[in-house]
Amino acid sequence: MKMKAPTNITMVVFMVAAMMVLITIPGTAAVNCNYMELVPCADAISSSQAPSAACCSKVKEQRPCFCGYLRDPNLRQFVSPATAQRVASQCGVSIPQC
Repeated sequence: MKMKAPTNITMVVFMVAAMMVLITIPGTAAVNCNYMELVPCADAISSSQAPSAACCSKVKEQRPCFCGYLRDPNLRQFVSPATAQRVASQCGVSIPQC
């Protein structure tokens, strides 16, 4: 039995499917919203100390979680919105409008 050569449409579909598997769109990874990830920011939050590189890395990573954190009354006793804004700003991260 002789196999047919793939048609152009079949090749295009295959190429598109392969590209979708190989391409990772930046920023689409799910974020694990866990405020404990921000522990490296404790010094910057509790004083006027500038945030460390580790803190800023976590702030950037946890940005999608900020609204939830700011709404959490248990966290508000430790971090005011103004303090959160200051640390995020020093890290070059904007806090989304919640």
